[in-house]
Amino acid sequence: MPVLPWVTPNPARPDTRAVVMASRFEVRSLKDVPRFFLKSLSAWAQVRRAPGALGASLEARPFGRVFYTLSAWESREALHTYARTEPHKSVMSGLRETMRDSTFTFWEVPAERLPVDWGDAKRRIEAQARTRAAAPDGHGGTPDGHGAAH
Repeated sequence: MPVLPWVTPNPARPDTRAVVMASRFEVRSLKDVPRFFLKSLSAWAQVRRAPGALGASLEARPFGRVFYTLSAWESREALHTYARTEPHKSVMSGLRETMRDSTFTFWEVPAERLPVDWGDAKRRIEAQARTRAAAPDGHGGTPDGHGAAH
């Protein structure tokens, strides 16, 4: 599937920094792909109207059982509010049992550098996954210590 292109729900204020989050989700089996994909579309619709969302893109690789997200926010608080709001909150909790692995990474960029490059985002995701795998507890300093955002 092609990448769902970067959308800009809210314009960034000039001379500000954006909080960027990139994620990679791998589902356990091909039979989990349609459910994950359909649920992710409801979260995609939500981000397009979320307060504080500065941009977002989604890439699905259904035959590889992998989904990537990339989003930019005016603050961590805006991102956390989105994550705790329906339908995202129920989507994530309802899909946990289908997940084989998930990786999240966060960084900041000047708002003028949006949209973020997918190549850069994927390099950061891979680096985070390596850091997590190398950590003695296997968590690698993820926000909740479990490799998943809430």
